[in-house]
Amino acid sequence: MSPDTPIALDLVGITKVYPSAVALNGVSLSIRGGEVVGLIGENGAGKSTLMKVLGGTIAPDEGHIVIDGVPVTEMAPAAAVSHGIAFVHQELNPFANLDVAGNILLGREIHSGPFGFIDRKAMEDRVRPLLDMLGARFTASTAVSGLSLADQQLLEIAKALSINVRLLILDEPTSSLTLSETQRLLAVIRRLRDEGVAILFITHRLAEVAEVADRVVGLRDGRNAGELPRDAISKDAMVRLMIGRDVKQFYVPPDREGGAIVLQTVGLRTATYPDATVDLVIRSGEILGLAGLVGAGRTELARALFGIDPVVAGQVEIGGQTVEPGSVQAAIGAGICLVPEDRKTEGLFLDFSICGNIVMPRLEVLAKHGFVDEVTERRIAEEFRERLAIKAKRLDRPVGELSGGNQQKVVLAKWLGLEPRLIILDEPTRGIDVGAKAEVYRLMRELAAEGCAILMISSDMEEVIGVSTRVAVMRRGVIAGVLEREDVSEEAVLRLAVE
Repeated sequence: MSPDTPIALDLVGITKVYPSAVALNGVSLSIRGGEVVGLIGENGAGKSTLMKVLGGTIAPDEGHIVIDGVPVTEMAPAAAVSHGIAFVHQELNPFANLDVAGNILLGREIHSGPFGFIDRKAMEDRVRPLLDMLGARFTASTAVSGLSLADQQLLEIAKALSINVRLLILDEPTSSLTLSETQRLLAVIRRLRDEGVAILFITHRLAEVAEVADRVVGLRDGRNAGELPRDAISKDAMVRLMIGRDVKQFYVPPDREGGAIVLQTVGLRTATYPDATVDLVIRSGEILGLAGLVGAGRTELARALFGIDPVVAGQVEIGGQTVEPGSVQAAIGAGICLVPEDRKTEGLFLDFSICGNIVMPRLEVLAKHGFVDEVTERRIAEEFRERLAIKAKRLDRPVGELSGGNQQKVVLAKWLGLEPRLIILDEPTRGIDVGAKAEVYRLMRELAAEGCAILMISSDMEEVIGVSTRVAVMRRGVIAGVLEREDVSEEAVLRLAVE
């Protein structure tokens, strides 16, 4: 896992121009074995393009790569691997039909015997130390099809570590990990650094960058925005590097108190925690933050409120009227909308157009005699593009081409057209940059000001404390307590979450 010879890598004056945009404009970056470099920037800043150049999947129009003092004339994926460069991508694409060992050693299977059959035991023995180091909850023989997103993330990291890695590039590696898994990964990063591995750490979670980075490099609009040495790394300094300005009012709660009761659950029991009852009240104009440890039942509550998962007992009321349980149609009809945690698989049709995704919930209204009114469709989509500042040149392009932040805005636009009474946001800023986060928070405040009730589920403690009107804390399927704004603190939330 650790290198025989530490790497010395330089990207010099890298430029990449596409027909519609300049993705990179003279970007330079250096990294040496035994250091962790944090690479930060808003979505669209050029981070992904730079990594594709380094990985050999695209060629730069100008500039060059120097590895160990030798210019690399043509970089290709195989050449990157031969130099000990390993990637852990944000988008997970494991082979679901294989087990963990088969995925990690794909193309490098161990064979034995006179007929050269795959040696399953030898492969599992090779993989087991990697899983132990990462503290994985699964084994080498576990079927990948049954792994959670967090476990798939650990699988990808183990795959990267399985080569004689000299430079490990981590792209949003903690986006699907729990707090304990994140801390374990950061410990692995420190260990690899101490063994001489170079780490390029790309993430929107600035607190993690501050925790492990020896140096921070910022990109903005495809250019170098500057660097921060270890003693100058702070969240404020990184934000200024990314967006060129201070975010004075990054976390601002709604400026009005809650009004009339919009949502009330009475003795609600979910299938996940059938013996635990949830009694909850959310008022118009408030953002109720829902905190708790992973596995506390927050997402399960959201799915039950939206009618995806069955309700074992109790009832859900919107404006005093009972909502039929287990029916998404009834929930939408009552004015409940859900922005799910996994926007790519549960919130969007990635191959459909941006416009098509935005108007999806209203196709029945837009259709006349079985045909969609395209003029009205485009007008509605254009209105929401302007309102939510969705960065897209053409609304007929697939939504999968957008950045994570802009995809999240499309999910929001899809539901806002229905003028919901209650919006449930499950991890609304997961995997999006600091600028997009500020825009999401602004939109949440606007909706609250218009009288909408918002239930925000978040594992980001700073977000929960900074944005919420009140904070409810879940523990093992029940609401352990509700904190008024003046009583909210990290200590108070954690006390309720773990007692």
